[in-house]
Amino acid sequence: MLDGRAIALPLLESVYVSDTDNNRVIKWLEATTEGILVAGGQGSGNDITQLSHPLGVVVDALGTVYIADCINNRVMRWINGASRGDIIAGANVEGTEANQFHYPIGLSFD
Repeated sequence: MLDGRAIALPLLESVYVSDTDNNRVIKWLEATTEGILVAGGQGSGNDITQLSHPLGVVVDALGTVYIADCINNRVMRWINGASRGDIIAGANVEGTEANQFHYPIGLSFD
């Protein structure tokens, strides 16, 4: 892991870490020594299989991972077990319009 930034604790038996400089999100199960890749990990880029400097991470009850993909100025959703994500907010272009972000770093759901 290189420069882990954000964590999410959806259930007490797992921890999700935004491994920022490796452009991925890793899930760690309780009492394990190796993480499980759940998003990204395909190098830095803006393809739907890639992340670029992921920061904030939130996980819902179904195990779907939501990621603030900072350099790509978007929020990605990775369904549990998927090999690619979906863009749910942002337009891959930095800006101030309602459909744009300027380097998002965190997420919060209510």
